[in-house]
Amino acid sequence: MTDKSFGQPMTQISVEELAESLAAGDANIQLVDVREPQELAIASLPGFVNFPLSEFANWNEQIFAMLNPEAETLVLCHHGVRSAQMCQWLVAQGFTNVKNISGGIAAYSQLVDPTIPQY
Repeated sequence: MTDKSFGQPMTQISVEELAESLAAGDANIQLVDVREPQELAIASLPGFVNFPLSEFANWNEQIFAMLNPEAETLVLCHHGVRSAQMCQWLVAQGFTNVKNISGGIAAYSQLVDPTIPQY
């Protein structure tokens, strides 16, 4: 996952804003989780599609068949670093409304839903 566009500013969304979007049930939002399957087994949120970064070579060429580049796309990981990488890559692919979930699932567990396990 390398691209010259990395490093440009990206839009962030707080975990509180994510919770509001999830509660509203907006069907137009695409939810992407880039964590590993073993991480998902510990803690996950409903509605997210898993694209593990370690399996990039397995899914990168099909991304346009799986996601709409014009839809709002929210990207999640453990703390927000891998999701930021994915956001930058998606923008480089022409996605127009991509947001990194700041703090990742760890922040979601701390600030929104303490029933989600920490790891």
